[in-house]
Amino acid sequence: MSEKKPIIEIRNFSKSYDKKKNAVENLNLQVEAGDIYGFLGSNGAGKTTTIKALVGVMDFTEGEMYIDGHNVKTEDVACKTITSYVPDNNTVYEFLTGKQYLDYIADLYQVPEEERFNRIKKYGDLFEITNRLGDLISSYSHGMKQKIILLGALIHKPKLLVLDEPFIGLDPQSSFNLKQIMTELCNDGGAIFFSTHILEVAEKMCNKIAIIKDGKLVKDGLTEEILGDNSLEEVFLDIARKSEVNQ
Repeated sequence: MSEKKPIIEIRNFSKSYDKKKNAVENLNLQVEAGDIYGFLGSNGAGKTTTIKALVGVMDFTEGEMYIDGHNVKTEDVACKTITSYVPDNNTVYEFLTGKQYLDYIADLYQVPEEERFNRIKKYGDLFEITNRLGDLISSYSHGMKQKIILLGALIHKPKLLVLDEPFIGLDPQSSFNLKQIMTELCNDGGAIFFSTHILEVAEKMCNKIAIIKDGKLVKDGLTEEILGDNSLEEVFLDIARKSEVNQ
């Protein structure tokens, strides 16, 4: 039986902002096709730093990162062609209407007219935002801005979806729909790599998880093996307690 091809490979990644202390230290991770991979940790643990380096919005010098076999630093266009990134804030072009923003993203990825129309209709209806696509994004609520960013991320049918706290600001129905979309993408051979503070979501959705503490990976692997007979909350809090004792 052949091994699954890795969609993400992170090798010996380290990042420091002040050249004194590493925000992330010697991180090694692998995400395979079909994985819904949860990346967990407290505030300041190094999750967003890792994600920003992976998607090419933050430079780094130590270690290597690959997306579908392409080097993030030297083959950035090839990486970004198959990747969508949803950041942990909902900063978006507020001077555009929702439809203008989606057309802009679709143009960047050269999505044919019929495909973009069908996907905008599908996801617009799912997130109950279709009737507001003609409005300026500046008029959107926090949750609506999150929805339009998600639509933009899905419009070119990415192979890899990288999400940083994607459920913040979403109503329960939209959160449920996003989970369904994530599962569908992975069933089609893609992969999800996402951070969240909502441990119940990670426990139910993720087949693999990694927990990072103070920039260092402390646990990673199959969710069921990491949990054993415990809940993810119990595992997470136990790691926090042990770290405090060792300090």
